[in-house]
Amino acid sequence: MIDNLIFVTNSFFQIYFLLILVRCFLSFIPSINWYKQPFEAIKDSTDLYLNLFRRIIPPFGGLDFSPIVAVIVLQLLNYLIIYILFLFK
Repeated sequence: MIDNLIFVTNSFFQIYFLLILVRCFLSFIPSINWYKQPFEAIKDSTDLYLNLFRRIIPPFGGLDFSPIVAVIVLQLLNYLIIYILFLFK
């Protein structure tokens, strides 16, 4: 049971990490219409999390470094939750 929970938790974090990565790469393409699907879904699902870090870390020289910090925090949360779940194993 715990193994399944660990797998699902880890999968969720990895999928969300990939969504943030896709969001960052798509932001370099100026012709994307963010109001069309699937781009709107990617933007809406990742900006909720990224906006937390954008309030703390303002853009510097036109570059947004908040996704880097957001991904690091996301990975730390993933490891922490997996570690806690391993303790119950």
